[in-house]
Amino acid sequence: MAKSKRQIAEEEENEARVSDIMGRVRRMDIRTTRLVDDHLAGSYASVFKGRGMDFDRVRNYVPGDDVRTIDWNVTARTGEPFIKTFTEERELTMILMIDVSASSDFGTSKSSKRELQTEIGGVLAASAIRNRDKVGLVLFSDDVELYIPPVKGRSNILRVIREALFFQPSGRGTNINGALDFVNRVLQRRAVVFLISDFRLHGEEKELQHKLSVTGKHHDVIAVAVNDPLEAELPDVGVLRIEDAETGEMVQIDTGSAKVRESYRLEAVHRRERITTAVRRSGVDFLEFAAGRDWVPALMGFFNKRRARK
Repeated sequence: MAKSKRQIAEEEENEARVSDIMGRVRRMDIRTTRLVDDHLAGSYASVFKGRGMDFDRVRNYVPGDDVRTIDWNVTARTGEPFIKTFTEERELTMILMIDVSASSDFGTSKSSKRELQTEIGGVLAASAIRNRDKVGLVLFSDDVELYIPPVKGRSNILRVIREALFFQPSGRGTNINGALDFVNRVLQRRAVVFLISDFRLHGEEKELQHKLSVTGKHHDVIAVAVNDPLEAELPDVGVLRIEDAETGEMVQIDTGSAKVRESYRLEAVHRRERITTAVRRSGVDFLEFAAGRDWVPALMGFFNKRRARK
């Protein structure tokens, strides 16, 4: 059966879209690989490698052994002292938790917050894969949208980039707490978890603090906040109609008013302070990046600080 002009046009449009998507994925893959090669080669390994120990076996206690390693259950059962021995954990698992809520599509610079989140995730994934670690992906909005279990291999970097950049979520809101609950359920072993989000919360800061604290007891959690400069300060451009990307609420504001601009700035400052306080009180590490600005030096600085703490 011959195809109609409409069918042919739709197929051509789909092919062009797929070609554009794959082109952007390849370009981002090239950029992330270069960033790893030029700036981060070795840094990831020196910070995260060997941070855990795997149980190996038990053996008889000999004088000089650390008494803290005595296996009291085996000792009680046999009547002779036994100790646990461990081997250094060589293989790590990295989980990238990336926020794909509607607010992540916002951007006033050359890239949206979602593009920046994807680039950060791609760099981290490339660093882990280079060190033969596994990488998994969790995309979330107001629910967990996609879960890719941790696997090795360079092809996984491309998949992480493609899904993080182009996956179409069904939800619009942000539920970080639910996503953390999901990660705690599916991860059986300790992992390095990067939570990448714009943290557009609506009064859930205390619960976030609790959830991060719980997750941080089982995993090495690093929270990464990605923001856009316009979210912190309004320009003077007259009357604007602004829509909340996640709730759909429309408001009209007069940016020509100095009072309005100052009120907006103060609310942004307070929102940032609430998030920063909640994350830091949870005990996990916290990084902040802004779209349109070079974020690599901040990541390098974080790696250097972590290395100094080891």
